[in-house]
Amino acid sequence: MPENLWTFLFLTCVIGGAAAFATGRAIALTWRPFWQALAYMIPLTGAVRFLHYALFGEDILAAGAALLALLILLAVAAMAFRLTQARQMARQYPFARTAAGWHARADEEPR
Repeated sequence: MPENLWTFLFLTCVIGGAAAFATGRAIALTWRPFWQALAYMIPLTGAVRFLHYALFGEDILAAGAALLALLILLAVAAMAFRLTQARQMARQYPFARTAAGWHARADEEPR
C-alpha cells in the first residue's frame, strides 16, 4: 500500500491518471485494440513509481503500491478508451445506435 495517501493520490491518480487518460484516448482515436493499453500502462506505472521514489523517497520496488497503481491507471485508460470509442461510433455510425448499446437493431433482419 502507499506510504503517504496524499502523494499517492497526487502522483498516481492526478498526474498518472491524466497520462493514462490521454493514452486510452489516443489508442481509441487510432482505432487500435484495447489490449495495447496494458502494454502502455506497464511503463507508465514504472514512471509513476519512479516519481514516488525520486521525489518522496518511497520504496520503488513496493509490489503492492505498484500493482495498485497499475490497476488504477488501467481503469482510467479503459474509461477514456470507452468514452472516446463510443463518441467515435456515435459520430461515424449513427444508424447503428440502440438504447442498449452498439448492437444490431431488432427491426433489422440478420445478414
